[in-house]
Amino acid sequence: EVQLVESGGGLVQAGGSLRLSCAVSGFIFGDYAIGWFRQAPGSEREGVSCISSSGGRTYYTDSVKGRFTISSDNAKKTVYLQMNSLEPEDTAAYYCALARGSVVVPVEEWYTYWGQGTQVTVSS
Repeated sequence: EVQLVESGGGLVQAGGSLRLSCAVSGFIFGDYAIGWFRQAPGSEREGVSCISSSGGRTYYTDSVKGRFTISSDNAKKTVYLQMNSLEPEDTAAYYCALARGSVVVPVEEWYTYWGQGTQVTVSS
């Protein structure tokens, strides 16, 4: 069974940084993508960033381009989301998820396995 566990959330002032981690366990056959999603209170969940299993392809939603960086360490089976220049609008619960296949886009329905989430709060 594939499991994902997020960590690294917390409270930070605007302009600060956080690094989220997504530890993946279990056997995964073939290509897959890891995505980061977030959901703020009263809002729909949105895709933030994705990375292919090889680490060679990435995706960022427009609002985080230039501020967030996704990366992977396959030896540790961990995907990271480095978040810099954080804004109060980034406040949300952040989830990582896994989608089988080679398409690296945050189409929520394609993501089969989900973590429990980690809270990021950015104060102004």
